[in-house]
Amino acid sequence: MTRASVTKGEETRQRILDVAQAAIVDKGFTGTSIDELISECGLSKGGFFYHFRDKNDLARSLLQRYIEEDERVFDEVFGRAAALVDDPLQRFLLGLRFLADVMGDMPNGHPGCLVAISCYQERIFDQELKNLNAKAVLQWRQRFRNSLQEIALRYQPREPVELDELADMVSTFLEGGIVLSKALRDPASLRRQILTFRLLVQALFVPAPESESREALSFGARN
Repeated sequence: MTRASVTKGEETRQRILDVAQAAIVDKGFTGTSIDELISECGLSKGGFFYHFRDKNDLARSLLQRYIEEDERVFDEVFGRAAALVDDPLQRFLLGLRFLADVMGDMPNGHPGCLVAISCYQERIFDQELKNLNAKAVLQWRQRFRNSLQEIALRYQPREPVELDELADMVSTFLEGGIVLSKALRDPASLRRQILTFRLLVQALFVPAPESESREALSFGARN
């Protein structure tokens, strides 16, 4: 195949994914038919099935693309914070502010989370897609736990807290904020929810006494 034909094929595939994602966020997976996607994209059935074997294959590709995009956003905002701040707590707080700004920069609000939609309608999907969904959630847990673990080596929580549970709350605030913003027709509420979580993290951790900090750092190095 020539470079031009590969590029055209990839453009067609991305066009299908774009149209499918918009329809699914609006109506859900069950409310979106292959026929309407074919019509919207101006394809034949053969053209559609050249790119995707069936609806589950389309859903897996959509979910994988969505997860990769979320990872790109997290890498960008927390990477920017890491380049500016050394202190782990201030770095995490700054990353959350950058994330809030990204989410708040969507004039019509966040369109909807495919991970959440996949959970709501998981009975129609195969096990491979369910595993992909679970893997994404665990991946985000690990990402944010790593940041919180760094914080815990230098700061102590005011109250006992499981770092995995606190890490999961990033997803909780994001998903809940999306639902809240749609229910209230208030796109800015997602940004406010992230900033509220930021305040909670800021209030939770206080500098550890020097001796405890050294002990924590020693423990972290051993483990």
